[in-house]
Amino acid sequence: MAKSKKKAEVVFLVCEETGDYNYSLRRKPGGEKLRLKKYSRRLRRHTLHVEKKK
Repeated sequence: MAKSKKKAEVVFLVCEETGDYNYSLRRKPGGEKLRLKKYSRRLRRHTLHVEKKK
């Protein structure tokens, strides 16, 4: 029998302060949600971004 592979899904990184969808990336499902400090163009500084599916 063939093994089922988990497909990579597209997730977005959303700024916690402005709510803007600033980054998108392909990620395998499962695991914890990402929480990264990324650059926000609107605020012109690094802010915390969280993973969200559209």
